Amino acid sequence: MNTIGHLINGKTVSPGARVQPVFNPATGTTSAQVAMADAALVGEAVAAAQAAYPAWRDTPPLKRARIMFQFKYLLEQNIEKIAAMVTAEHGKVTSDAIGEVGRGIENVEYACGIPELLKGEFTRNVGPTIDSWSDFQPLGVVAGITPFNFPAMVPLWMYPAAIACGNTFVLKPSERDPSSALFVAELLHQAGLPDGVLNVVNGDKDAVDALLTDDRVQAVSFVGSTPVAESIYQTGTQQGKRVQALGGAKNHAVVMPDADIDNAVNALMGAAFGSCGERCMAISVVVAVGDETADAVVEGLKTSLAGLRVGPGTSPDSEMGPLITAQHEKKVRDYIEIGLEEGASLVADGRALKVSGHDGGYFLGGCLFDHVTPSMRIYQEEIFGPVLCVLRAASLQEAMSLIDDHEYGNGTCIFTRDGEVARYFSDNIKVGMVGVNVPLPVPVAYHSFGGWKRSLFGDLHAYGPDSVRFYTKRKTITQRWPESDVTEKAQYAFPHSNG
Repeated sequence: MNTIGHLINGKTVSPGARVQPVFNPATGTTSAQVAMADAALVGEAVAAAQAAYPAWRDTPPLKRARIMFQFKYLLEQNIEKIAAMVTAEHGKVTSDAIGEVGRGIENVEYACGIPELLKGEFTRNVGPTIDSWSDFQPLGVVAGITPFNFPAMVPLWMYPAAIACGNTFVLKPSERDPSSALFVAELLHQAGLPDGVLNVVNGDKDAVDALLTDDRVQAVSFVGSTPVAESIYQTGTQQGKRVQALGGAKNHAVVMPDADIDNAVNALMGAAFGSCGERCMAISVVVAVGDETADAVVEGLKTSLAGLRVGPGTSPDSEMGPLITAQHEKKVRDYIEIGLEEGASLVADGRALKVSGHDGGYFLGGCLFDHVTPSMRIYQEEIFGPVLCVLRAASLQEAMSLIDDHEYGNGTCIFTRDGEVARYFSDNIKVGMVGVNVPLPVPVAYHSFGGWKRSLFGDLHAYGPDSVRFYTKRKTITQRWPESDVTEKAQYAFPHSNG
């Protein structure tokens, strides 16, 4: 059986006796095994990154950018191969996987502009013959810990910017679907990246803990669930590291009475059930304003769900694939039982779904709950599956209060034809990413991604302009060259520009 190893100092290694199976979610069969790094192996990866740092830090930004341009080219040439790896181990349909890789490439494109992005700030004559400027200098060795749901894209949120800024990087991808992350890292080496600048270690909590407690690691980026994000933030910051930890979500879509219901329903179907609901930006709650609106939305969703094509991600007919693991499938099914026990109305029940020829796959059909209330666990907690909850509100203000009161604040959207309503909603809702008639308001690569409240721990968002700030530290230099033949008097007053 194929063993997926690690990439350390430019070489593929797979030491150690501890391995974990990697499953094909569409069949439930083991497709490979992945080697699990211990603390010693993580230490080797960090040591390789530390050794590579001085030379890489001093590499001109233009040369770093040229490697990124070549990396972008190689990604584009291999996009279908990478997407096939994602589908094989995650289960999402091929078109979705291609979209994931495409969005990752956009972040590489942004990193290609690093000579411009790293330009400092200069002011001449801040005082008599005194000039001042700021440099944005790299941190050193930094690390990224990425989730299973976007195994190719989320690593590309992190290390292209970090490396372009002059840092060296250790990536710990999800052990559930590690192949695409390792392959993409190998492409970056083919693009000309020096050995040791990017290292990949597969593993579980042991590897994460080793990264968090290693004094040589200066910063950590994380994407995953809120409990883990909070723990990583607390542990990392206590160790003196800079940390950005993106957590969970419960993304609400508000549907106003004036909305185009047919278009809203179609948008909600993709946003709620794309990637089997395993997206941190998935719409998992619809707040319909008015019973008439709610009835129309529920009826439209029910009809659409009856025709939703669920099957293996490799089938061109599939619109939704399986869940990632048997354990996660059970967790989502348990939430459906909880919703029924709490009194919600299960309008569409996907639990009986069978996919011909894939009896062992982790399939679950789309589920729709109506008459959900804020006290229910299916509303409060992140399910991360193909389960959509509908709440009913009497007014826009009531709908906004529901969203503002929720512990998560990752993404939200509103469907309306009223510009005044849209502007008020966008300006006042307490959520980090907002869409107007856009159900998945994921920022493009030259903006930054991040939520509010317990969806983000740390001050800076992922990728885009915030990534340059996260992976650099500012140094301000103030310089003066006095005249050589003049002896100046001592100045005891604090320097200032008045007079």
